[in-house]
Amino acid sequence: MLSGDIPPNQTIYIKNLNEKIKKEELKRSLYCLFSQYGKILDVVALKTPKLRGQAWVAFLEVTSASNAVRQMQNFPFYDKPMRIQYAKTKSDCIADADGILGPKEKKKKQDDKAERKKRGDEGQQSATENGATAENGGRTQASSRQGNPNAHEAAAPNSILFIENLPHETTSAMLELLFKQYPGFREVRLIEAKPGIAFVEFEDDIHSSMAMTALQGFRITPQNSMAISFAKK
Repeated sequence: MLSGDIPPNQTIYIKNLNEKIKKEELKRSLYCLFSQYGKILDVVALKTPKLRGQAWVAFLEVTSASNAVRQMQNFPFYDKPMRIQYAKTKSDCIADADGILGPKEKKKKQDDKAERKKRGDEGQQSATENGATAENGGRTQASSRQGNPNAHEAAAPNSILFIENLPHETTSAMLELLFKQYPGFREVRLIEAKPGIAFVEFEDDIHSSMAMTALQGFRITPQNSMAISFAKK
């Protein structure tokens, strides 16, 4: 095990990451991938020369970090196997929660948090606008389902899953990381003209059912939990 003598803690250190991936996409993908193990407090990925190809994920619970280290070791992330171990030092968010940050570190953390909140508010506003646009142009699949409770019941189990309520910035690579963990995975198809939805194909309805059961309600972001149903043919 790569963790060596480092005691288990809430933060994991990941290396051997694909350096060609942009920082924001990398952070979103890591959050998407690791949030299945528990509540994530922070994801840190820097593009400085010394820290490229590395990242830190801070969980609320040590058990979440332990499960992530054990189950995701050598997982092929953007075509490179991840090397995971417990972080040697506490992340800022954990240290702050424990009350051990100094005034200077707290001030910097508060400034960073304010900047992230500003970006998050802008992203949420954009998502709201996108949702309004989609609804004005024709009812979205989600609203259609609310208007007609039997809308998805007509779709018999089959090999293709229909995914709704995805954040606007979702990429095919992010969804592949989630769904290819399950046997029988074939491909992901995003609909560029309709952001927020996707189709995921498996070899048969047995494999697609397994993935749907496992990932139903999975939160891509804190605001977006996936709604999964069988696609209509």
